[in-house]
Amino acid sequence: MFVAYIRNVRTASGAVAVQVVSKRRGRVEVLEHVGSASTDAELALLRRRAREVLQGDQLALDIEVPMTEPQLDDVGDYTGHGARSSGASGPVVAPAGPGRTVGTSSRLLYEVIGTVFDSLGFDCLRDRVFRDLVIARIVEPTSKRDAGRVLADLGAEAASYATLKRRLQSVNEEDYRARVADLCYRHAQASGDISLVLYDVTTLYFEAEDEDRLRKVGYSKERRVDPQVVVGLLVDRQGFPLEIGCFEGDKAETLTLMPMIEAFVGRHDLADFVVVADAGMLSQANLKALDEAQLRFIVGSRMAKAPGDLATHFHWHGDAFTDGQIIETITPHRATASSTGPRLVRAEPVWDPHAHPGHWRAIWAYSAKRAARDGRTLTLQENKAQAVIDDDKPARKPRFVRDRGGQLCLDEKALARARRLVGLKGYVTNIPAGVMGAGEVIGSYHDLWHVEQSFRMSRSDLAARPMYNRWS
Repeated sequence: MFVAYIRNVRTASGAVAVQVVSKRRGRVEVLEHVGSASTDAELALLRRRAREVLQGDQLALDIEVPMTEPQLDDVGDYTGHGARSSGASGPVVAPAGPGRTVGTSSRLLYEVIGTVFDSLGFDCLRDRVFRDLVIARIVEPTSKRDAGRVLADLGAEAASYATLKRRLQSVNEEDYRARVADLCYRHAQASGDISLVLYDVTTLYFEAEDEDRLRKVGYSKERRVDPQVVVGLLVDRQGFPLEIGCFEGDKAETLTLMPMIEAFVGRHDLADFVVVADAGMLSQANLKALDEAQLRFIVGSRMAKAPGDLATHFHWHGDAFTDGQIIETITPHRATASSTGPRLVRAEPVWDPHAHPGHWRAIWAYSAKRAARDGRTLTLQENKAQAVIDDDKPARKPRFVRDRGGQLCLDEKALARARRLVGLKGYVTNIPAGVMGAGEVIGSYHDLWHVEQSFRMSRSDLAARPMYNRWS
């Protein structure tokens, strides 16, 4: 492994040589001598050429930190005999002694994050203290008082603790949350498409023993009993955040969707866009509220609805599917006994909001790859269920285990129903087929991975902790 970089070297004639060098095992090797400069303009041009040589075929990030080009007089003379810096009539540069380190800092990191902050439009806030605090908390989320140490490590001059407290008070009074949300919306509007927004939720846990008005013990997929908060995130189709909300830890996920959408619509006075969410948001109240607000939606359908939605297909065509097969039908707002039977005609109905006022449009897609994955999962669940029945593996009662008169047995009917549905994925929408085809509906739903990616980054790449600020 070696490190390549650009080096400026004072020559005996007083010019400055620009070189691309590498350092390998403590020895410096010149990879390319770019040229010698006698003026500041020549030096800038040669350094630009050196950066092109240094980059070569390597890919570069879109983030570009403004660089400060050195002047000729900034380059010391390490030849030991002195030279003129600007031609024969220029001043003599005194020989420079051995270099020594007078301080270190992660200034590049500070400048990169600051450049991103400004490029998103947040520099419109014109608040240097807030900007520095954001940078410090991305690098290391710590207390207000300790933020000064983080900024010092980054080579920035931190504001005093008293100034920081006053600015945080202003952040609250001036409603920075709404101002930042508005800037995010403007950025997304200028650089992307906000006709479709994606929504999902996650939970953040706290290392605290007691609950309060916000941090409460609630539903946890990991079965944790720590206080938590529910975080909702609304992003554009590229994953750029548009709105974020924080809810009590015991609040159901389905109850977070409409408050977030209403806040987003009210903040930006919007009226026409598509909301995409997973099956966790599939509640009659949510879909009805979105439809009444004249908003379009695409949500994942629960597998429990598949037998009723596909009853006609199963009756006339059986349960064999081909890879990539798509079945369009309708699904009732509320499942009833009369809505689950097969229809008398083979053709599936084409959803129309006026012809089917009690139904939504449903799309079911089959994937052979998904079927193989679902099949392996069901086999593992069946084996686990059998192990519990045989007393080989003490555990809570898993899926496909029935208690029949105190005797555990395999629920073969439920297992057969599940195997019949492997490979299927359902989607529910109120967008007519003439406006958006089935393939586009499915593709829009699959964009939800952008929200999940944002959550993964915030939970793994970025650490977080609350920052408290009190004022009278």
